[in-house]
This record gives sequence, C-alpha cells and structure tokens, in this order.
Amino acid sequence: SWDLFLAVGHGMEPSFLAEAMKATREFFNLPLEEKQKYSNIVDGEKLGMDGYGNDMVVKENQVLDWNDRLNLLVEPEALRTYRLWPTQPPSFRDILSEYTVRCKAAANLVFRNMAKILNLQEEHLVNMIGENSITQAIFNYYPQCPRPDHVLGLKAHTDGSIITVNFADAEGLQLQRNGVWYNVPIVPNALIMNVGDIMEILSNGFFKSLVHRVVTNAEKERLSLVLVYTLELETELEPVSDLVDDKRPARYMKIKLHDYMEKYHDTYATGTLAIDGVKI
Repeated sequence: SWDLFLAVGHGMEPSFLAEAMKATREFFNLPLEEKQKYSNIVDGEKLGMDGYGNDMVVKENQVLDWNDRLNLLVEPEALRTYRLWPTQPPSFRDILSEYTVRCKAAANLVFRNMAKILNLQEEHLVNMIGENSITQAIFNYYPQCPRPDHVLGLKAHTDGSIITVNFADAEGLQLQRNGVWYNVPIVPNALIMNVGDIMEILSNGFFKSLVHRVVTNAEKERLSLVLVYTLELETELEPVSDLVDDKRPARYMKIKLHDYMEKYHDTYATGTLAIDGVKI
C-alpha cells in the first residue's frame, strides 16, 4: 500500500474544479499589497495559522520553502475568520465554501471505506470526526525557480491530518518509499488523497502517514488547493480501542491533539517528523 490514491469519482464537475483553480490563481496574481491585507503577521508576530504568508523563521536550522501560501480554517463554519478570507477575486469566498462542502462528501466516503478496511463500523470514523473537527484549507503557489536543484517548493514532511485532499494543476508532488522519491502523476480533475499522522495513530499503524515533498521547476509554476482534515483540538489522540489487543498492543502513546500539533509545527520547521516522537 502506498497510503495515497487518486480519486476520480468525487462528484465535482471539471468546470467547477477549473473555477476553483482560476480563483486560486487570480488571488496569487494580485499585487503584494492587496494580498498582505490578509496577512497572518502583524508587527513581526504571527497571529495564528489563518491568513496569507509563509512560515515564520522560528529555528536557527529551519528549512525554508519556495512557495507563497494562504491558510484558511473552513470547518467548523462558526470558527471561520472571514476578515482573512479574500474578497478578490469576487468569486473566491463562494467557491471555497462550495468546494469545502463538496470535498467533505468525498472525504466521508473515504472515511467509511477506511473504517471497513479496519473492521470497524462503517460510520465509526465519520462519527468520530463529527461536526466540530478542524478542516484547514491551504492554497499554495510555487513560482518558477531558477535553481530547482538547490531548493524545494515544500520540504519533506508528513501531514498532521486524518487525510489530506490535494487538487493541483501540475506535477511536482513526490512521495517517499524505502528511501526513494517517486513522482505523483497528475490525472485531469482527480483529487490526490493521502494518509496523515492522525490516521496512522488511530489505526494503530495499519495506515501509514506518507512522507512527501514538492519539488520546484525552472520552467513551470504550480498551484495547489489542499484540504487538511483533523479532529477537535481537545481530542485525546490514541489508537482506536477496537484495534488494540494482546497480539497488537498500542504502538503510539496517548496525547492531546493540541499538544501533538505544537510538536508537529516545531518538527516541521526543522524537517523532522512529529510522528516519530509518539511511537512506543
């Protein structure tokens, strides 16, 4: 198993996906001063995940990425920070809201099938996620890079998610298996779905969080729209009890998701993996 697959029967029309990518491109094409209206950095301090801007430099040995980024919390709806949702292009907000709803339907189908593979009740994961779990939208723009052999668009990492859903307009995503990097192909109108750290822990290691990266390109730019599905931050993260017994003891320690995500962001900055720190 590669713990990654391409979803083509997701129910979103090619015309709608094209509109989503068009809105993404139009945002990143705005003048810098317009994009900075949605900045997540004020007076040199990063105020949170939401907003426009790349990673703050928090470690002396931090690995930097060659990209431009917009993060927006999209679920639960009551927690959205609309002042950071772009009003240009005018279609941006409506398209993102619709994309969130339609992508969630596809994600729930995946959660049901994963539960069946784990011999859990079909609705187990869907019910666990519920209505108050956090879903983050991440818009990435990878400009042309004059020295693609010297810099990555996105450093090697795993995702701090249950699953991550990625829609991109060009190749560049690579996954690692047995120390070798493989290109992920672009299939028109397909969604790329991969397993994240939370699912690895919940499944007690049956599913594996995928190490992946994005390479740069000297000739082509790349855009991606990513939805990261997680749980409520106060959730006690541990293997599902039905997947733990004497023959297969828990392989991950219990940790509150909020605490795990703090570790995740620290390790992400330095290019190491948080999941390694909770293995038993």
